Formats: sequence, C-alpha cells, structure tokens
Amino acid sequence: MQSRTPAGRTGRPRSAAADAAILAATRQALVELGWSKLTLGDVATRAGVAKTTLYRRWSGKNELVVDAVAELFDELELPDRGSLAADIEGVVLQFAAILARPEARSGLMAVVAEATRDDALRDRIRASIVDPQKDLVLEGRARARTRGELPPEPDPLAVSRTVDLIFDMVAGAVVHRTLVSAEPADEEWVRDFTRVLLHGLTAAAPGPSGG
Repeated sequence: MQSRTPAGRTGRPRSAAADAAILAATRQALVELGWSKLTLGDVATRAGVAKTTLYRRWSGKNELVVDAVAELFDELELPDRGSLAADIEGVVLQFAAILARPEARSGLMAVVAEATRDDALRDRIRASIVDPQKDLVLEGRARARTRGELPPEPDPLAVSRTVDLIFDMVAGAVVHRTLVSAEPADEEWVRDFTRVLLHGLTAAAPGPSGG
C-alpha cells in the first residue's frame, strides 16, 4: 500500500505514524459524524496530534477526506490468477470488499456528493483515487496480452480510451451494486459481471448454480 503524502508540502520531516493516525481518525469521524459535522479540530483530537500538525499536512477538509478515502483504495492489487477472467474477478471482489467497509461507504459517498459542486475536489478525487486504479486496468491488459488473451494495441490514444471505458464499467457497476442497490457483490455476481464484461450481451446466460 502506498503512503498518502499530500503534494506540495515542504519543511520538517514527515511522521508516517502521524499521517496514518490522522487518516484513520478522519475515516472514523466520517462514519460517526458525517461530512457536514466533521472538523479538522475533531480529527486532530481523535488522532492525538496538535492541530498545527494536521494543518501542516492538509490545508482543508476536502483534501484530507479524499486522502483518507484514497488510502483504502490503495489496498487494491491485481492478482495473477492465471487468466484475464480470473484476474478481473479477483480485483472486483477486492473492490467490493473495500466498499463494504463503513468508512469506505461513508467517505466515498461524501466526497462524491461534495464534488458535484466543487471542481477542485473533483480533480483531487480523479488524481488520488481514480487515476491510480486505472493503472490496474493497464497492468491487467498488459498481462493478458503477454498470455496471448488480447491482441496488441499499438495506438496509445485507443488504449487510453479503452482503459477509461473499462474502468468506468467496472467501477460504475460495483459502486451501483454495493452503494446504490445495496446488494452483495458476491462471487456469483462477480462471475456473471465478468462474463458480460468480457463477452457482451450476446454471451450465453449462466447455467443454474449448485448443479
């Protein structure tokens, strides 16, 4: 998992322990208080650090909450399970497991809602959460090409468009399933979703389970 270090900060050496405590306290406050009642002062108290320590790292609530949420998604890794379909199932199950955590649900819904009226926050979400996860799509496609499961793609622009589309389909489906429909993204759902993602609407329907 990568370390969440706010950009553009200089000065005295950073404390990784303080950073971790602050981000964990932010997620706890989001669950208990919600976005509107969360304050940097409360986060500092929960984390056991001085307010000045927190303000040296994050200038405001928006960037602090995005980094706290982004740290959860840093846990995502692309497993090598031997095939493109199995790799997709593995990472989607990880994604769904993260979204099942109360701090992830509270944090993600809060920052997305706020971003509808804050362009700078939307840009930070894209840079801190979305773009790093798109790297997993690139990694998975490169691995599948090495296995011979996908053809080469020499056009960088086409690759970028395809990666954006794949990410949107995966993230959109899992977020809607878990946070909007409040249904489980279990192994059966993930297997069916992967089949449709890879083969489209013309794919054969899955057979009855358990038999």
